[in-house]
Amino acid sequence: MQPNFLVLAAAALIPMVLGFIWYNPSVFGKAWMEASGLTEEDTKKTNMLLVLVLSFVLSLMLSMSVNFMVIHQNAIYSLVMGPELQNPASEQSLWIKDTMAKYGQNFRTFKHGALHGALTGLFFVLPIIGTGSLFERKSFKYVAINVGYWIVTLTLMGGVICAFA
Repeated sequence: MQPNFLVLAAAALIPMVLGFIWYNPSVFGKAWMEASGLTEEDTKKTNMLLVLVLSFVLSLMLSMSVNFMVIHQNAIYSLVMGPELQNPASEQSLWIKDTMAKYGQNFRTFKHGALHGALTGLFFVLPIIGTGSLFERKSFKYVAINVGYWIVTLTLMGGVICAFA
């Protein structure tokens, strides 16, 4: 199963677009800056072009990872991985072709991908940001703003990737 790089690139824009909204001063931006200890002057010292380029690269990496979490059919290849897959007449290739013909579109909906994206946010992002925040002595507000952003982001990314990739 070949990844759809156009869909993955589009999904990589989701964290950036949602970030512009989520961290806008009219939404959670002021509260986030206060909770993270940043000032407006700190943000003006940032090279925004570099931040945006690196953010997109990191978001693209994330979309590739989400692809494997939300599309179950990707796992089938790991069951029979090997040089035999290069031969279209091999037993493994024929089995994959038959299995994908029968089940290749199962669970390929926005709703299903969104569920897996939300669970990823809850069970991966929350423990990572939560643990780091405990040691950094960050507030509950800081954790809630950042984890909330990632849960919504991964929910949308999962839905888009699962439905369209």
